[in-house]
Amino acid sequence: MHDPRVDQLARQLVRYSTKVKKGDMVWIDCFDVPNYVAQALIRAVVDAKAKPVVKLHDTTVTREMMVHADEGQYDIIAESELALMKKMDCYIAVRGSHNITENSDVPAEKMKMVMAKLRPLQNERVNNTRWCVLRWPTSAMAQQAGMSTQAFEDFYFKVCLLDYAALLPAMNALKKLMDKAKDVHITGPGTDLRFSLKGLKSIVCGGGHNIPDGEVFSAPVKDSVEGVISYNAPTIYQGIAFDTVKLEFSKGKIVNATANNTAAINKIFDSDEGARYIGEFAIGFNREIREPMRDILFDEKIAGSFHFTPGQAYEGIADNGNRSQVHWDLVNIQRPDYGGGEIHFDGQLIRKDGQFVLPELKPLN
Repeated sequence: MHDPRVDQLARQLVRYSTKVKKGDMVWIDCFDVPNYVAQALIRAVVDAKAKPVVKLHDTTVTREMMVHADEGQYDIIAESELALMKKMDCYIAVRGSHNITENSDVPAEKMKMVMAKLRPLQNERVNNTRWCVLRWPTSAMAQQAGMSTQAFEDFYFKVCLLDYAALLPAMNALKKLMDKAKDVHITGPGTDLRFSLKGLKSIVCGGGHNIPDGEVFSAPVKDSVEGVISYNAPTIYQGIAFDTVKLEFSKGKIVNATANNTAAINKIFDSDEGARYIGEFAIGFNREIREPMRDILFDEKIAGSFHFTPGQAYEGIADNGNRSQVHWDLVNIQRPDYGGGEIHFDGQLIRKDGQFVLPELKPLN
């Protein structure tokens, strides 16, 4: 029996998240998801009197391509994909994953080359389309979350179909505070971090680009970051699982990086010069997401969290100029059950132990 929540989600992605208009060209990217997901999105795009372009992907095939990748081959792939993206008005990606470590044995030099070749495609999508990216619930994701498949599906639709519009007034209040903040001080177990936001603006994420959503982000002044941060959410990047990541900064640069796999994390940070600088600072507050599951589109929105992201900054008003093939959202949870912590803007307490303390921000708790 067809699940009507799929159709509801497709309508939300088309009508609310990407605001598809009559005549728009809409790229629908589906990775390891059932065909009925693509069908629902096609119908929703057509109902909006727009034109869908669909690509279907299998991660095992993608891995095989990367294992045997050649520079000339990926020059052609990147050129053709970029040409197509430049004709798009909107982009919707639904990404399932039967094995989150599928790419763990792709040679590092192949991964680095492929990511560098495809970076212009991502930049074009981020900067010049109305885009939205989301995961698709699979048994593997349910296992990561420690839930039954049915329970995880119910959780997924509850989170993704949240009334994001109702949170916008409080999100805009947080944006206003971030926009005028100059100095940020974050403390917690193993964390004492200072940086500047001076001259940079913030962006509200209320269901427009990622589903699930619930964050406001900016970027630190590139060379302003000082101190140490200990991330307490497990993570996965380039198919490799990392835990207990700890970074030390001087003049904005990561000068010491350790984790359960210190060699691998430093290889990532040595990908290029920008990988050792921070490209994003974001405060997450989706009240329906409480625990990490090594899936960043969920984990970066965890209630009471923030993420501090080595690598590429988003071009636009939150751009600190950092450029890198890396963009790695690493998460710190500040609720009491994770050790607590505080965020101060210009000496004013904004959030304590994962709870916003200012009246105008409390709807985000």
